[in-house]
Formats: sequence, C-alpha cells, structure tokens
Amino acid sequence: MNTPPDALAGIVERNQVWSRMAAKYGVENPVPPWKTSLDGLCDALDRTACDADVPDFKERRDEEDELSATVYADLPYPENQLMSLAHSLLNRGVITEAELAQRLSAVRARLEA
Repeated sequence: MNTPPDALAGIVERNQVWSRMAAKYGVENPVPPWKTSLDGLCDALDRTACDADVPDFKERRDEEDELSATVYADLPYPENQLMSLAHSLLNRGVITEAELAQRLSAVRARLEA
C-alpha cells in the first residue's frame, strides 16, 4: 500500500492539482468541480451493503488518513483524499486499473473536446 498503483502514479507525477488546473484555464472557484461527486461517492460507500470488498466508514477514513500522510503527502487536499480513495478501491478490486484508465481517458476526451 506504500506506492501508488500505476493508474494513479502518472497523475501524481504530472502534479495535476486543482489550483494549477484552475489557474491554467482561468477558473476562479477554489473548490474543484469534482469535489461534490467525491463527497457523494464517500457517502454512498459509507452506506453500501454489497458483496464487493468496499471499506466501511472507519476503514475508508483510516486508509485515507494513512495514504494521505504517506503515499499522497505531496498532494494538497482534496486531491490527496481523491487519490487515497481511488488507491483503496483499486487495492480492493472494486475497480481495476484498466477500468480507471478508461474512465480517465473518457473524462480527458470530454475536457479537450
């Protein structure tokens, strides 16, 4: 758990944080547009009852705290929260690196269109 999965390592290396992206595109809102979705996903995970290896609230927060303080310590909040959650879900097999890469590619295509 001490190194980011390959699908996340590139994001960390590119230092794609909201403050940089907002400045690049002239956006003044200090809160990333994806923060609401992240909060909603965390709320949904905290209440889930499925067969997948989804962390409960305490496990998710403990993993988030550990990863945010170590692997993603160089990222600001809320990027470190987002990366920690993705890391945890990848490690648990809730989403695969291929699925994540596909979704990231789709989002990038929409942004660049």
